[in-house]
Amino acid sequence: MPTRTGNFPIGFRRGWTDWQRGEIATLATWARETGFDALDVPIATPADVKTLAKMGLKMGPVDLLDLGDIMATDLAKRRDVLQKNLAYIKDLGAAGVKLFFSVVIPGDHAAKRADNYKLAIECYSPLAHAAHSVGGSIILEGWPGGPPNYSSLCCTPETVRAILKDIPRGMALNYDPSHLIRLGVDHYRFLQEFISQVRHVHAKDTAVYPEAQYELGIYSGSSFQSGHGFGEHTWRYTIPGHGVARWPDIFALLKSTNYPGIVSVELEDENFNGTEAGEKAALLHSLNYLRGA
Repeated sequence: MPTRTGNFPIGFRRGWTDWQRGEIATLATWARETGFDALDVPIATPADVKTLAKMGLKMGPVDLLDLGDIMATDLAKRRDVLQKNLAYIKDLGAAGVKLFFSVVIPGDHAAKRADNYKLAIECYSPLAHAAHSVGGSIILEGWPGGPPNYSSLCCTPETVRAILKDIPRGMALNYDPSHLIRLGVDHYRFLQEFISQVRHVHAKDTAVYPEAQYELGIYSGSSFQSGHGFGEHTWRYTIPGHGVARWPDIFALLKSTNYPGIVSVELEDENFNGTEAGEKAALLHSLNYLRGA
């Protein structure tokens, strides 16, 4: 059952708790019977692709292997991870996977951003070429990383714009408004600028807390209180509709530009994660909210 605006298939990203980490067929059965159209499988096999196709579900992106080591400081480690990923892209591409998910995570979080960007181009160019050769793309998510460095790249327009220019083939975007919101980047304007390069959408939201921002500022944290799960003191990730993302506007823009992809719930919400009952309730709530958006 598609969305009201745009008729986009709705899926979710397979999580890490026990009920989601079992047999892929079991999770796919629950997804299909619940009304989802697709499943993102972070680490997949060609057999997983066949299972989802047999069950009538669309296959979402798969993660590149060892994301945190693609830009490892050790050259031998980088080369090893590169070769593993090139083989992974070739095998899964032959099985029908076209989207390979990644986050640009530096091996040296304290290095200058300009130096890490140069290394990112070196490390990701052959991966993008490999994805392009199987008719696919590397899709970058703009997760900024955690404190104190917030060192991940290609999270804001400056470096997103640059990497799409410097790697013109086989490089595209996963649009996740939750990260842009926590960074203070206008998530709707970002979509307007980069929509032609968006190949996948994460349905995840962010709640913001102005009073906490007044007390603590954006970066300092608290000397006395713990922050939010899946967040910090001034913000936290939520299911879609529980934050400030403009989902009706997002869907209308996707529709107007004939976005061809999947919208997948990425469940990270302290009010739901951690139990099977809570996570299933969150996924169902997200599905119903997105259907009507």
